[in-house]
Amino acid sequence: MTSPAVVPFLDLTREGNPLQEEISTALRDVVLSGQFVLGPQVEQFEKTLAAYAGATEAVACSSGSEALLMALMALEIGPGDEVIVPSFTFFATASCVSRLGATPIFADMVPGTFNIHPESVAAKMTDRTRAIIAVHLFGQSADMTALAQLAEKRGIVLIEDAAQAIGSECVFRGETRRVGSMGRMACFSFYPTKNLGAMGDGGAITTCDASLAERLRLLRGHGMKPRYFHQIIGINGRLDAFQGAVLNIKFRHLDRWTKARCTLAAQYRELFAQTGLDDDLITLPLVPDTGRHVWNQFSVRIHQGRRDALRKYLLAQGVQTEIYYPLGLHEQECFRSLGGRLGDLPVTEHISREILALPIFPGLKPEEQETVVRHITQFLRNI
Repeated sequence: MTSPAVVPFLDLTREGNPLQEEISTALRDVVLSGQFVLGPQVEQFEKTLAAYAGATEAVACSSGSEALLMALMALEIGPGDEVIVPSFTFFATASCVSRLGATPIFADMVPGTFNIHPESVAAKMTDRTRAIIAVHLFGQSADMTALAQLAEKRGIVLIEDAAQAIGSECVFRGETRRVGSMGRMACFSFYPTKNLGAMGDGGAITTCDASLAERLRLLRGHGMKPRYFHQIIGINGRLDAFQGAVLNIKFRHLDRWTKARCTLAAQYRELFAQTGLDDDLITLPLVPDTGRHVWNQFSVRIHQGRRDALRKYLLAQGVQTEIYYPLGLHEQECFRSLGGRLGDLPVTEHISREILALPIFPGLKPEEQETVVRHITQFLRNI
């Protein structure tokens, strides 16, 4: 029997409770307006997001998954096409490809960052490759310079999956850029667990192509313009005004929350350094020399096949953790028909058996971090 949570993996009330009055007022204003889908609140959010990401356009939509789907629909990707995606990512990155009848082609990861490996991408390219989806995993940008060079050389489209990385920065072609401004399009998620989370589902796509943004707006509204005249086959991908109102309020606090996450990550590193644990027991996530990691997750690697036992032990002590992700997507049952085999992506297969995400969220207390590190240390020293 497990103990009550001493350290929660995530506690959204610590972020949301101080904003209750402000959010309640904004939601009441939406009710009084009678405009519940899209509208002024969503339009304001789109302007704020575009400016923040360094793009000229933002198109809000119903979820991060729909953002990815709409991005591919805007490119008319379909049967016979291939899209290269990381195997080590959330399911939606690949499922959006399959939903359109195209084929996801899985690439391996860079061990230090967990992001898609440009060399693996290059090896996976064929004459049928139409796009690359680069996921900025756990809050750290992928190697966009190398990936952009590959895409341009082959004349294909580079899409950013920035669901976990709003505000992350990297050096792109010699200058510091934010995620959301480097690919042809970038897809964001505002699921409640994200660094900028709605109170429900929400997503968006940023781009610097005005005509592409207009096509995305058409797609999210059933391809309808004017009303009841359908130019193309679209989807119902609209963001509701309640979520727009919440996101507008929470956006004002995003940089403060990001700084808190960075402070927590630095504190973890300091605490683990004091333990003297050997590298053959635990590996901490890589901190970039340039740019900014926004730490949607703080994922360590537990070696010697001890990850699952450690997680069970921590839970018994009341410390919650999570595994992102227990399998590469190429190993998932629904993708086995694509012909992937164990051993195809060795880095992904190895690290997915070692990775463990520790609590990191605004409001996590220093003593809670100390508890996490103390229990990990006690377990690993007793191996």
